[in-house]
Amino acid sequence: MSQFWEQQLADIREQLLMMSGLTERNLALAMRALVERDDKLCDTVEAEDSQIDHLEIQIDEMVITYMATHGPIARDCRMMLTTSKISNNLERIADQATKIARRSRELNTEPLLKPLIDIPLMAEIAQEMLRDSITAFVDANNELAIEIIARDRSVDSINKQLERELTGYMVENPKSITRALNLMTVARAIERVADHATNIAEEVFYLYKGQDIRHEPSLKQPVPPPGKDKE
Repeated sequence: MSQFWEQQLADIREQLLMMSGLTERNLALAMRALVERDDKLCDTVEAEDSQIDHLEIQIDEMVITYMATHGPIARDCRMMLTTSKISNNLERIADQATKIARRSRELNTEPLLKPLIDIPLMAEIAQEMLRDSITAFVDANNELAIEIIARDRSVDSINKQLERELTGYMVENPKSITRALNLMTVARAIERVADHATNIAEEVFYLYKGQDIRHEPSLKQPVPPPGKDKE
């Protein structure tokens, strides 16, 4: 491959890594906004979402240009397809961060309904999944990609347990309904972040192995949350 095309690939990769870094930061800020009840952080998350949107568009344009002008071989085609899908998942994660920030602003107007334990735990798992999915992409680490996919069940399990608990709050005290619904929305947003991180891991495996594992339930066995002993 000529130096020109290698530089184009490097530029696309650099933009994707920049987008992933901004997305991770925005998600972390959204969770801080929730836990610290900080409206200014909510504003920052919303304001920076447009930069992530712009990067997705830019990456797609770079991918299209490369595909149209280079006539890539199979491996390069997989790289371009994977890059586009990863950027799309990152943009959707950023959207979920914005949703968390908006719900956090609403929650900040009322007293705390319950101690925030389950939601930060979910977020910790989901954020680590996101971070590791990008590491798997950079390091061509298929084993890490498979391990990330298995963690998604843990987030789903915590989310279901929390929904049952919050439903109980609403039944017992109608005045808690708004706060409970906002917390449910935050939890579902985090669950979606984990889903998108799983999507990225699946795309990474496809990129380096050439095998589509998106519908392989055997790969999605639950992993105990941090701090829990494996049985």
